[in-house]
Amino acid sequence: MALIKKPVTGMKDIMPEEMEIRDYAIAVIKKTYAEFGFSSIETPCVENIANLTSKQGGDNEKLIFKILKRGEKLKLETAKSEEDLVDGGLRYDLTVPLVRYYSNHANDLPMPFKALQMGNVWRADRPQKGRYRQFMQCDIDIIGEPTNLAEIELILATTTTLGRLGFKGFQIRINDRRILAAMAAACGFPEDRFGEFFIILDKMDKIGLDGAAKELVESGFTQESTDACISLFKGLDEAGDQLAYLEDKLADVIAPQVIPDLRMVIDSVDGVKEADFAIVFDPTIVRGMGYYTGTIFEIAMPELGISCGGGGRYDAMVGKFTGKDVPACGFSIGFERIILILMEQGFKIPGSREKVAFLLEKNLPANRMQDAMVQAQQARAAGKQVLLARMAKNKKFQKQQLRDRGYESFEEFYTNPISK
Repeated sequence: MALIKKPVTGMKDIMPEEMEIRDYAIAVIKKTYAEFGFSSIETPCVENIANLTSKQGGDNEKLIFKILKRGEKLKLETAKSEEDLVDGGLRYDLTVPLVRYYSNHANDLPMPFKALQMGNVWRADRPQKGRYRQFMQCDIDIIGEPTNLAEIELILATTTTLGRLGFKGFQIRINDRRILAAMAAACGFPEDRFGEFFIILDKMDKIGLDGAAKELVESGFTQESTDACISLFKGLDEAGDQLAYLEDKLADVIAPQVIPDLRMVIDSVDGVKEADFAIVFDPTIVRGMGYYTGTIFEIAMPELGISCGGGGRYDAMVGKFTGKDVPACGFSIGFERIILILMEQGFKIPGSREKVAFLLEKNLPANRMQDAMVQAQQARAAGKQVLLARMAKNKKFQKQQLRDRGYESFEEFYTNPISK
């Protein structure tokens, strides 16, 4: 029986043309984030199952690739529950591993700690275009900075990186979980059902106000609370300054500094940004992760109709490991979607070295082989990328394949140079 050639469903092989763009993007990302003071770290791909199922990852906890115990610890015949079989899982994001890492090494790390982490994560999700079961994530996080300086730095570093990768006209949509909670409280929704309200709110850009009102009532919320919610959002639509409008409407149910701090983030980013983008307040941004406690944001590409990353503040997560809360905030680029967009746009790596292919006739004698090697070394020293390959019978087809890979010129080496 022949072995299976195709990769496992939801995972993919990466061809050389894409790998070149991925390597280039990774280099730009790492260089730019280093300029903002972020340090690269790495964590294992496997985490303790208790960490992954700690109710911090929202729906992603339903998508964990779980790992059986090994060797003598795996006792299939006596197992009575999943706990008897499983003790680890593949990480579904980089935030939970980062917080465990920080909790384990806090005494050896600076405060605040600015971390860059890039690596594969795994989710047993339904595969679709731009969504895989194994995919690269690219996160920057600041742990130990309680002020909105963290949000400002994260947004500026991420948008500068996207700009250097050639992206323009995108948006950073920003909100605050505390504003969402205050809106729910002001409308009279019960606190133990805020999460249900947020889920419906998150769909508002797709279903509209009327659709949201219908879902709220169908979910069992009172007509009074639903009407108050719709009235609040109609007022937002009409307000010239949405933050000022909410500051007035929510004054009795929100900490006084929340909205001014959010305004400061928006104004500070707008005043010094390098890339071509807009930062906009969006009261319907929710973010699905259970660990967010404050500011939340997303990268939106309106002309493509997709989101390409996001993040926010998660001040209570370190305390789950250490018993003491530490302020933390992070931003993740949707690396796979960024690469997909670059590939579809025919992205060409700027400043790429000229590619030259040296084609060697079969059975080339040692002296001619050495000539080719010397000339290849000279070309490489001159900054060119040189491929040495045996000459195929169908030389025309061989050259076309090489052209498709970016090789622009060819040198041919024969036993007798005159026969060329």
